[in-house]
Amino acid sequence: MTHVRKKSRAGVIGAVLAFTFAHWARQRGRALFIGLAISAATVTEIFVPVAAGKLVDALAADTRDTALWLFAVMAALGLAMLVLRHFAWMTVVPFTLRLMGDVAEDAFARVQRFSSDWHANGFAGSTVRKISRGMWALDTLDDVLLLALLPCFVVLTGTMVLLGWHWPLLGLVMGLGAVVYIALTLALSTKWVAPAASLSNGWDTRIGGLLSDAVGGNAVVKSFGAEAREEARLARVVVKWRRRTTRTWVRSTWSGTMQIGLLWIVRTVLVGSALWLWSQGQATPGDITYVLTSYFILHGYLVDIGHYVHQLQRAVNELEELVDLHGEPLGIEDAPGAKPVVIAAGEIRFDHVTFRYGGHETPLYDDLSVTIRAGERVGLVGHSGSGKTSFVKLIQRLHDVTDGRVLIDGQDVRDVTQRSLRARIAIVQQEPILFHRSLAENIAYARPDATLAEIEHAAQLANADAFIARLPRGYATLVGERGVKLSGGERQRVALARAFLADAPILILDEATSSLDSESESLIQQAMDRLMTGRTAIVIAHRLSTVRTLDRILVFDQGRVVEDGNHEALLANPDGIYRRLFDRQSGLIGDVADKDADDDAAGEPLFIDA
Repeated sequence: MTHVRKKSRAGVIGAVLAFTFAHWARQRGRALFIGLAISAATVTEIFVPVAAGKLVDALAADTRDTALWLFAVMAALGLAMLVLRHFAWMTVVPFTLRLMGDVAEDAFARVQRFSSDWHANGFAGSTVRKISRGMWALDTLDDVLLLALLPCFVVLTGTMVLLGWHWPLLGLVMGLGAVVYIALTLALSTKWVAPAASLSNGWDTRIGGLLSDAVGGNAVVKSFGAEAREEARLARVVVKWRRRTTRTWVRSTWSGTMQIGLLWIVRTVLVGSALWLWSQGQATPGDITYVLTSYFILHGYLVDIGHYVHQLQRAVNELEELVDLHGEPLGIEDAPGAKPVVIAAGEIRFDHVTFRYGGHETPLYDDLSVTIRAGERVGLVGHSGSGKTSFVKLIQRLHDVTDGRVLIDGQDVRDVTQRSLRARIAIVQQEPILFHRSLAENIAYARPDATLAEIEHAAQLANADAFIARLPRGYATLVGERGVKLSGGERQRVALARAFLADAPILILDEATSSLDSESESLIQQAMDRLMTGRTAIVIAHRLSTVRTLDRILVFDQGRVVEDGNHEALLANPDGIYRRLFDRQSGLIGDVADKDADDDAAGEPLFIDA
């Protein structure tokens, strides 16, 4: 449960309104004009009943000139209302569209900068749903506050003042009735309907996340024939969503019935009071017309208030999760005064680094010191969970060290901007992620200003140009979501081309040849050798054939570097972890059954690739 939801309902409403008003402040002029124009348009409606009452008295007295003059006044008031309302609504269009755009951009920018842990623990579909739903909720909120509740407040105040000026009794009845109605509406909405709506919105978000998860993993669903299983999973969530939503809608229905009942009481008392004044000779037929017309106008606005308060609460509920996103800590932030990193050589040094993941008492690294010299090609080897991936994540500052420093050319990575740091580190992941864009756009992602000639040259260096040339649209071919239209080897070569184009001084390769056929592996290995030339390169290796030719190999075990040397030196140690892993991959230790038993006992993965 997020920090916004831990607040009271009043606290949630306050947080959402503060968020909204902060965005209004970016367009103060427009907000002020809309408020003044819609208020002035509403004031004209307050005086129409006054003119209507006097018109009835003029007709009764047969004073033609007065009647015609009052008719002209009513027509002028109506025209003024029309013009002012039109300009107010026309201004709302650019005002709200800019607000929605700003909110979407701000939320997207913040989500982009959340830590990798945050993204790993959340559903992408749910996050998208929160942002898109929050955008449209802000549209509703603007309309309710500026174009609905503000006019209601103006009409209510003006009508009470005018009625009270002539007949204090009627002003009191109208005022008390309106206050009780508004108080009841707010109480029902915030205390009764809103909590149910918040729960139903939470289940709505879960449906979005579940759909996104299943649709995104459709290839896996198909491969296991699990369509019915996923449908059943969705059905269970839909049942809970339906129950929560039914309760919300039933409460809304009862709330509306109680509000209309209260308005019936107010109307009955007000009309009865007006008739009593008439019977006492304190009101004319025109005055009764004025009272009735005022009430009918006010009645419409009060009914609208009930509707708009419900809309307001619904918009608050739907904006709540978006506001919560803005309240989430980024996790990894640039230090005040952080400067762009300057990498001339590319030396990487872990200086007495201690690191633990959040919530873990035992650190992964405890006083780890490692130096990778500039231009050195280093392999990271070890069992799963030994600390290889965390090592490169700390270099990229995807996590912060608990103690010690990670230095690049003597610069602490916490003292430089994240954007500049990651722009100077090219990474090719084990499972490269491509965007549903053209091949040219995917290759140029590291350098959006690259020319087509530069993109083609990078593809040639990555051995990707041949398969791209065979595609009907060549570099303009769309690769599908996450690159599903390409084979694993083709995606890997596109990722290598992207790294070539980045031309960064530091390179990280996360086992770029795993799970590939021999031909693709050969092409990618050639490209990798070219890519590592002249750069500080770190290779996370599961296939030890990948690291044989590297300058140096670091063997990790439980967060410690237990062996350090080149391939030949590490093989010379018969009791070393590297020698044992190499022998297993070469098929030199026992049979498969023996290896399975050993691994089960040691909790280590098998390396059976030749």
